[in-house]
Amino acid sequence: MTAPDLLALDVRLGWPADLRVLLERYPREVWPDHPNLGHTARFWLQRHAKFRELGGALQAGTGALREGEVAPGAFKGWFVPRLRFFLGELEGHHQIEDHAYFPIFRAADARLARGFDVLEGDHETIHHALERTAERAGAFLQAPEHDRDAVLRAADAYADEADALLRRLLRHLDDEEDLIVPMILDRGEGDLGIA
Repeated sequence: MTAPDLLALDVRLGWPADLRVLLERYPREVWPDHPNLGHTARFWLQRHAKFRELGGALQAGTGALREGEVAPGAFKGWFVPRLRFFLGELEGHHQIEDHAYFPIFRAADARLARGFDVLEGDHETIHHALERTAERAGAFLQAPEHDRDAVLRAADAYADEADALLRRLLRHLDDEEDLIVPMILDRGEGDLGIA
């Protein structure tokens, strides 16, 4: 029997000690006031905060639909543009990280290279979860509004997939920040070439 990969997104509980080397020096509580937390890092953290906020709003909205607090027609009008924005922006954000930022960070500190490999793997896992979430959302949107049971079944299927996506995303965002922000604080955006 093969041992589970403790760095896999669905089981990971944070980074192991060898990938926390800079986080130990720069814990989260020092980030906001650190002089090396520049414009790029602040913008990136704001994007992450927006993904958390929008993911939570979609989750709460779907919960309200499932509880009968909002009618399916009204929900769909609210839901579609937010989900489209969330999925599209998240996919684009990950592409930029994979192709522009991760290579820079990987080259800057070889001790953390394995962490960037893990984060890139997370992006692939999240991409597949995005696709499944979009498929379930499409099925929900196609469910006939006059058939309340069909709408609820489709909403439940979407919500289950979206909840799994959000759980993965939140773990990923936390771990990504814990790897990258301490490196930025340690080196500075200018020295890293991201200013």
